[in-house]
Amino acid sequence: MSDNDSDEDTSPEHNRPWQLPFELGDNGLAPDQRQETLTSFREYIERQVHSFLGYQANQHAEYSTQLSWMLDHHVNNLGDPFVPGHFTVNSKAFERDVLDYYARLWHANSPHSADDGDSYWGYVLSMGSTEGNLYGLWNARDYLKGKALIRDPKDPAQLLWVSAISASRLDADDLAGEGDAQQYREPVAFYSADTHYSLTKAVRVLGIPTFAEIGDKCYPHECPLEGFRDKWPAEVPSLDGDHGFGSIDVDKLCTLVEFFASRGHPALINLNLGTTFKGAYDPVAKIEPRIVKIMKDHNMYDLVWRLPHDQTSTRRGFWIHVDGALAAAYLPYLQMAKKAGITGAAALPDIPEFDFGIEHMFSIVVSGHKWIGAPWPCGIYMTKVKYQLQPPDDPVYITGSPDTTFAGSRDGFASVVLWEHLARYSHVEQMKRATAAQDLADYAVRALTELGKELHRDLHVARTPLSLTVRFLKPVDPLVFKYSLSTEAYLGEQGIVYAHLFVMPGVTRELIDRFIDDLRKPGAFGPPKSATPAAVSARAVSDLTDVPEVSAPVPATAVPLVGRGFQ
Repeated sequence: MSDNDSDEDTSPEHNRPWQLPFELGDNGLAPDQRQETLTSFREYIERQVHSFLGYQANQHAEYSTQLSWMLDHHVNNLGDPFVPGHFTVNSKAFERDVLDYYARLWHANSPHSADDGDSYWGYVLSMGSTEGNLYGLWNARDYLKGKALIRDPKDPAQLLWVSAISASRLDADDLAGEGDAQQYREPVAFYSADTHYSLTKAVRVLGIPTFAEIGDKCYPHECPLEGFRDKWPAEVPSLDGDHGFGSIDVDKLCTLVEFFASRGHPALINLNLGTTFKGAYDPVAKIEPRIVKIMKDHNMYDLVWRLPHDQTSTRRGFWIHVDGALAAAYLPYLQMAKKAGITGAAALPDIPEFDFGIEHMFSIVVSGHKWIGAPWPCGIYMTKVKYQLQPPDDPVYITGSPDTTFAGSRDGFASVVLWEHLARYSHVEQMKRATAAQDLADYAVRALTELGKELHRDLHVARTPLSLTVRFLKPVDPLVFKYSLSTEAYLGEQGIVYAHLFVMPGVTRELIDRFIDDLRKPGAFGPPKSATPAAVSARAVSDLTDVPEVSAPVPATAVPLVGRGFQ
């Protein structure tokens, strides 16, 4: 790209969101107006994609040549992926193939079998991982409350009975567990301060109390964490710096889970495989055995539900869900690359285990528009047959397929797009792609660090090992807009507003170099300032720099570390 092109990209008219050139009227638009609008929009999108760095979205999609014909058809995967149904214009064969692929990749028992409780079950999401998180927590909540499972007896009386008892707390005599009576309490949600905001939405929508809500309400002034005696933290604290780079504090998580398990509360635990901003990994394989021990110590490992006709249903008193929106799609390939000795992979840190190879793994979600690069949000949710809930309704007489998914109607195009990607890239090619992304992230760290030395300015460059994201001091708003950067304010002692970039497939060294060249220009970070937390808080909304204001100022976006809205 020429210097003139770079200057054009930062001109005022190119530093604001695109606007429609014509208002849509009741009679539509003339053909030339439609063409002008679409041409203008395409130019805008292609310009922004050319410098896209800040989010976990793969802009390197290559599907139009093979699949553009599908835009002229409505393909709907209504109902369960493993039951064809009456809506015959579907892509469920592709969906099942994709699910089988990920079941193998994530060490789940495959292929799917409705007669094998330990085999996997899942589906392709119509939304991104937010839907998978919502469905996983819904599944977890009702599993822990004793709602009927798909493998429980299909007795209508039993369904009503379980539904009724799960809606209220039980006396000790109502819940039998291996000869010991227990008092059943509400399941409690645990997730870290660096967890994606979709978890906050999910627990609010589903009415799942967090440990903080139950703690403040039922156990005030009893928080077992040091420094939190009088007020429970909103989320499980995260580690930082050399101790975890934003991963969950395992000791604090286990302390909290034990406190509630000792009082009869089942635990609903969300763990992250690549947090949104820092790209941190919660150590799933280290956490799982500690949670199992806690549950066994407090007689919460097996909860035995008494059903009609002298039958019982045994559940675990906990659920571990992994939000692997980005990293669940590429970490398995890094593990393969490391074992195979692929160039550049041998020196990588140990690859964290996270999948169904861990005994007590209940559900995993991954996004399809991130590493894979689907042109719209989609993803995959996966659990085991033995954890599936019976659907709340049975529309089989209409659809011919059980209503086991969240969305009902589901995008059939997405399954074909995911299949096309997996069919195009072999495991060896995926290993090389994943390893190359690690190399590029290292390159970005080095380039930003050298730039800081050149500018005699601390750019606060940081990267979580194995992640695809690099964070650094936020530049001025025109550059935030040009490169689609995400920003976040840290209101600690230093009071820093960070930005970050993601080295997704399609990002090149040339793009990193262009970005560094722009950051090298005078005023790219504004003048150095002393900052107080209050000043930084204000700057998280509108950056206080001496850069000339463009015609439509673009505010920086700040994502709070805790709370995430919905207060």
